[in-house]
Amino acid sequence: MALEYFDWLDYLVFGLMLLLSALIGVYFAFFAAKKQNTTAEYLMGGKTMGVFPISMSLISSYISGISLLGLPAEMYTYGTQLWTIVLSEWIVSVTISVIYLPVFYNLQITSSYEYLRLRFNQHVRLLGSIIFIIKMLLYIPIVIYVPALALSQVTGINLHMITPIVSIVCIFYTTVGGLKAVVWTDALQTIFMYFGVIFVLIYGTCRLGGIREVIRINQEGDRLDFFIMDIDPTIRHTFWTTVFGNYFSWLASCSVNQAMIQRCLALSSLRKARITIFIMAAGIFVIVSLCCYTGLVIYATFAKCDPLSIGAIKKSDQLLPYFVMTITGTIPALPGIFMSGVFSAALSSMSTGLNSMCGVIFEDLIRPAYNKPISERTASFIMKVIVVIIGGICVALVFLVEHMGALIQAGKSLAGITAGSLLGLFTMGLFLPWINATGALVGGITSTILVGWISLGTQAAMLRGEIVIAAKPVDVSGCAANYTLHASPTPETTVEFDRSGTFFMYRLSYLYYTFVGMVVCTVTGALVSYFTQPNDSSMVHRDLLTPVIHRWLPPQNIHCRRPRLTQHDIDLHAREMELLHLRTAYLDDNSIDSELLSPRNNIYS
Repeated sequence: MALEYFDWLDYLVFGLMLLLSALIGVYFAFFAAKKQNTTAEYLMGGKTMGVFPISMSLISSYISGISLLGLPAEMYTYGTQLWTIVLSEWIVSVTISVIYLPVFYNLQITSSYEYLRLRFNQHVRLLGSIIFIIKMLLYIPIVIYVPALALSQVTGINLHMITPIVSIVCIFYTTVGGLKAVVWTDALQTIFMYFGVIFVLIYGTCRLGGIREVIRINQEGDRLDFFIMDIDPTIRHTFWTTVFGNYFSWLASCSVNQAMIQRCLALSSLRKARITIFIMAAGIFVIVSLCCYTGLVIYATFAKCDPLSIGAIKKSDQLLPYFVMTITGTIPALPGIFMSGVFSAALSSMSTGLNSMCGVIFEDLIRPAYNKPISERTASFIMKVIVVIIGGICVALVFLVEHMGALIQAGKSLAGITAGSLLGLFTMGLFLPWINATGALVGGITSTILVGWISLGTQAAMLRGEIVIAAKPVDVSGCAANYTLHASPTPETTVEFDRSGTFFMYRLSYLYYTFVGMVVCTVTGALVSYFTQPNDSSMVHRDLLTPVIHRWLPPQNIHCRRPRLTQHDIDLHAREMELLHLRTAYLDDNSIDSELLSPRNNIYS
């Protein structure tokens, strides 16, 4: 099949998506009733955002182009075991709603890492913020690389020309429009993302003769693996790694992530935040399942002529763009819709990352360094400069991503370096009141160094060929005669890993990295705290601990001070201010009935 390229209609659809994204940023920067010139508006949307845009924003933020391209490639190359990650996502949603969210919402913090200062001290907060920044600087370049790779393939334009163009659009609307622009752009891009995936999926399924035929071909090709029950932790994907291991990975990504906390606190109530989390879980369940099924459709299409083996593509992550352009390239606008979906997923993840990093850098690094208050005008300018600088750094780091392995594994491996230590820090703070600041600090640093060594060591071992991941068998018997075989059509090894002499920890499944990091962080923190005078549990305020453990705690010491205003106090203060305004208006022009302000109607009497 000859590869088609974009035509003018595809460019028009794709350009329309980018234009609408930029216009949303322009609207919130210059035409909205409330300008993005305060920290509350720029980072939290004035705490008046609705459930729908926040839900759509979270879905598109967590489903990046890595998922849209990487999941189909994973199904095609290694089978369907990874599909079972959707099971753990529902459990994570319940965990967040019950354990983590009530604490953060009650404290009403702008940066999730401000919690670490309230619970431990400024040094632990600084550690958490730096770990988060490192995590996003490792993640965002992969997010940028994905759409650039796909667009380069379908247009023929050089990848390194595309990368700056994509990023400039994203940096622009994130910089000028703040959280509201990011959230509403994410909502728009979520729609593009779903349409792009669904259109291609439906057309590919119909072309093959229906879902039954897709399943039959994949069953014959040994792609359907959902219950590999081997408990060996060095096997890349089993039922246990994808459900148990991914639970901790997903919990770290959602529960203590600045992007999640920032969006949930932009809602007006805890109830709305919980609804949003479950809508997000449903949306992610659907889009992940659609992406995985798309991988089955791609395999069914190329079951007798593997494009990687004949050199039609260079990496498995190019399978989906190749599939789209070969079977739908002649259908007007469909490739453009697909590419808009891939770019939408990537742009939303990048803009969320930039906005979240901006909040953390400003609130946790810059504001505490100032000895005097920062005006809202100055703060707004500083935050916009931060977005531009970190956006530029992320674009420069894209050049390193090309040399990494499969996108799904590379992304989760790098995320695991920091995810485990962050989850460990917050888990110690919420569940273990006797853990002190020294324990948290040592635990966080130890965990990050250990998992970083494992992750980077594994990547190096894979590049050296010491670790070989067995792919499923492929076939080229149905290809046309005029091709050159670029790769062996069958895997050279029949075992999951080459186990000859490779260090055990390098062979550990990447889905366990977060779990290992969390355990190391927590155990180290507990041991160090034990030997360095642990906290008195009665002196740690209940607002800093998850409600789940309150019943087992000793009585609160009367000298224990509340860390900051709770939501109840904030609401009470707002009502007091409203009453004060009413009284002032009455004294000014007698326009308010004195009966309304009489003592018996006073809400505090």
